[in-house]
Amino acid sequence: MEKRGWSGKPPSAAAPQQPLMMPRKERRPSMFEKEAYAQILKERLRESIHDVQYVEPPFDDAIADIGKEWKSTLAKLKFANSYRMEPLKKFQAYSVEAKVQQILKENLKDVKYDDKVFSHLSLELADRILLAVKEFGFHRYKFIIKVLLIQKTGQAINTASRWIWDVAWDSWVAAKHETETYVALALVFALYCE
Repeated sequence: MEKRGWSGKPPSAAAPQQPLMMPRKERRPSMFEKEAYAQILKERLRESIHDVQYVEPPFDDAIADIGKEWKSTLAKLKFANSYRMEPLKKFQAYSVEAKVQQILKENLKDVKYDDKVFSHLSLELADRILLAVKEFGFHRYKFIIKVLLIQKTGQAINTASRWIWDVAWDSWVAAKHETETYVALALVFALYCE
């Protein structure tokens, strides 16, 4: 009796089944091969989360020039983790508060309340305060600046901010400048990034 396939026809003997051939992967180049050294470095840098400024290859100067080209193409420096858990210089709230208070007084001494002017003024004040705080040189701190300009119309106002932070290293500063027509409140939050 003949075995029949699904369609009811006998299997053809003319077309024997061949195993499927998987495409072969290319062999990774060895790091000891002179030509492959630059290629290996490029592949590793592409997958890396840290940028390398300069790699001194063990071979000739032609490959060393490639490392110098990489240095010129890097846009932003990234450094490897130093595992430092505390800042070199702790955030000093009293000195920052005095500087922020000075900036508010200098920029708002003869200003009257105006909605259109104050929307741009709050952004300018925040930028000036950020630049002044960065001049103190608190490394690894990230700063958040909030400037509130509130018109006085006999109302009461409560402001609140909530953060999850490390009490030992993170801090904040508030500075206030008050006139007859408005109140300016600047808040500086300093967050230490390990």
